[in-house]
Amino acid sequence: MAKVKTQFVCSDCGADYPKWAGQCMECNAWNTLQEIRLATKTSARSASFAGADTAEIICLDKIDMHDQPRQQTGLAELDRVLGGGLVPGSVTLIGGDPGIGKSTLLIQVLAAMSQNQTCLYVTGEESAQQVAMRARRLQLPVEKLNCLTETSAERITSKANSSKPSLLVIDSIQTIYSEALQSAPGSVSQVRDASAQLVRYAKQTGCAVFLVGHVTKEGHLAGPRVLEHMVDTVLYFESDSGSRFRVIRAIKNRFGAVNELGVFAMTDRGLREVSNPSAMFLAQRETTVPGSCVLVTREGTRPLLVEVQALVDTTSIGHPRRVAVGVDAQRINMLLAVVHRHAGIAVHDQDVYVNVVGGLRITETASDLAVVLAILSSLRNRALPDDLAAFGEIGLSGELRPVPNGEERVKAAVGQGFRRILLPLGNQKGLKAPQDCELLAASSLQKALDLLD
Repeated sequence: MAKVKTQFVCSDCGADYPKWAGQCMECNAWNTLQEIRLATKTSARSASFAGADTAEIICLDKIDMHDQPRQQTGLAELDRVLGGGLVPGSVTLIGGDPGIGKSTLLIQVLAAMSQNQTCLYVTGEESAQQVAMRARRLQLPVEKLNCLTETSAERITSKANSSKPSLLVIDSIQTIYSEALQSAPGSVSQVRDASAQLVRYAKQTGCAVFLVGHVTKEGHLAGPRVLEHMVDTVLYFESDSGSRFRVIRAIKNRFGAVNELGVFAMTDRGLREVSNPSAMFLAQRETTVPGSCVLVTREGTRPLLVEVQALVDTTSIGHPRRVAVGVDAQRINMLLAVVHRHAGIAVHDQDVYVNVVGGLRITETASDLAVVLAILSSLRNRALPDDLAAFGEIGLSGELRPVPNGEERVKAAVGQGFRRILLPLGNQKGLKAPQDCELLAASSLQKALDLLD
């Protein structure tokens, strides 16, 4: 018998090595090298040269540049995250914690789209009876929805070629295997090869494909990192523990804006769209509590109003704690240094806790001003005005720097009933204040604090 050739592949970045090592030299991750069996030379050669006679060189000037039609999924919030709907031939990877609602969301999409076109739901984790029970519990129309229980990538593409669906859902990619490889399903080589076959099928037939992915305990998608490079769109399902609200975020999107946000609420009838997320995030806000400030942030193309809470308390240990949930903890340390240097307010002997209500993660620097106002409100034990919203970036020299889309942020705040908007002076230029709204513009952090005193 011929000796079986093996290789070691990093589960994070996909780099391969002839021998095992404790650390990957490409991404510097530890204990990520996994042993895989290589395909035979014949199968590798045939896969490499498959379609070599049919490929042609095309001049980009000769390509028709008409807009690709998009298919509506039946859920406006999901269409927003996808960039306006599903693009034929696209491959979308959606990940999230177990039980967060990935399968529920996709079966709702399939039930809506199957009324006008052929759809196929491929499950490798559940039986067809379990899928039917979930659909009936959600009271979905499933008389035209097709289901296939299969884990072989070759047989899935063969069945799909016969039925020719316009939408194919694979739940989940970690259970799919390729018959050309001998490793177990879920391994690095199997996930990579099975995904490559499904991506190739989508591009050749124009069928939109959804891949459901598991996540690790660190919150990353399981499998090789190359999987995220192979697909067109990567979506993450997020939620606070015990909360009924779900947030779906686009991390990568070749057909739309990244960091776009869709908000859903989990009910007994499945996922329901939340058309006004700002009202949801501010629903239980206490207006007379110190340490609270409303931030006008922006996720993708949508301005959102969220509550930033802070708690400042005398430390009981030698080294004060800095805890941040929803914002960057390192940036909190930088903002506290700016407050000390340019506003003369020291918190070096205080524990500082900052939280963004609703489980949202704020990555833009426009949150600086609201975070500082919440911290100082808690420190002074004085509540901010209940009709005040703020946004703006704080520089190291204490200046307030303008942020993009200032006019849209102001309109969103006024639409939620806020009548005083604290913003950088650069955002006020050329901006007409809406009726019954006062714009408090400042060029520095000190001047912003003077306007509120």
